[in-house]
Amino acid sequence: MPQFFSNKRLILLLVGMIFLVALISFSLRDRNHASLPEQLIKDVVGFGQSMFSKPTQYITGVFDNVESLLNTYDENKRLKVRLEDYVTLQASVNDLRLENDELRKIVDKEENLRAYNPIQSTVIARNPDQWEEKIIVDKGEIHGVMENMAVMTAQGLIGKVILTTPYTSTVELLSTQNPNYRVSAVIAEGEEVFGLIEGYDEKRKELILKRIDSEYEVKVGQKVTTSGLGGIFPKGILIGEVTEITTDDYGLTKLAYVKPAASFSILDHVIISKRTITNVDGTDGGNTGADLLEGEGDGS
Repeated sequence: MPQFFSNKRLILLLVGMIFLVALISFSLRDRNHASLPEQLIKDVVGFGQSMFSKPTQYITGVFDNVESLLNTYDENKRLKVRLEDYVTLQASVNDLRLENDELRKIVDKEENLRAYNPIQSTVIARNPDQWEEKIIVDKGEIHGVMENMAVMTAQGLIGKVILTTPYTSTVELLSTQNPNYRVSAVIAEGEEVFGLIEGYDEKRKELILKRIDSEYEVKVGQKVTTSGLGGIFPKGILIGEVTEITTDDYGLTKLAYVKPAASFSILDHVIISKRTITNVDGTDGGNTGADLLEGEGDGS
């Protein structure tokens, strides 16, 4: 009797092994459809995987978004620094050819007319009725901003500060229709040709450069920059490019249309220039007698 039970266990073990091998071979062969047990097992395992994978993917996505935001913030800081360096370099390049030994002897000072400290600022408001004339930026008196400071973008000059509060400043653009708005300018390609930016042609979307001496030759395509002689704008800031030359209403002087280098319609980040050169009375300056009569400002 004990031998029978021993043989029975052996037979059951052999049958179980045969069945297991059959299942393994059945599972390993190529099939287009899974069996019912396999389907149940796969569905249960797949449901469990989805329960764990979705929260994991969500958490991973949150960390990726935070990392991307931090990278964007760091990149924005680097771009602002590069923008500041670019504007400073542009002003230096525009004026470099004109700086010679004779000019340094005449000026006889350590600082020059294009020296300024840039103040980064952001446009926070624009009046729809004066969209092409004024903007409001987020830097004011506590940041060192004062009236008559020049304002520019990486492309070129856009205007000057006309009103300040402790935390904001109002900037009047070059495209203003204010008849008393003037900018002392120079065409510095070859022989220097001076003039005044007076007015903006709305139809042409161009500035008007007036009071050019008729004996000087001005050509289309020449660059116009600030002269630095009006006591407000640093020297060498790009204003635009000459597109047409004609004579004034009296035929005594020349008049040129200038395509602005900077766009007045789309403004976001701007730079306010704080001039480092000062007059004897401590105000920003560099004015000559002629500049006081005909230079930059509102005519008052």
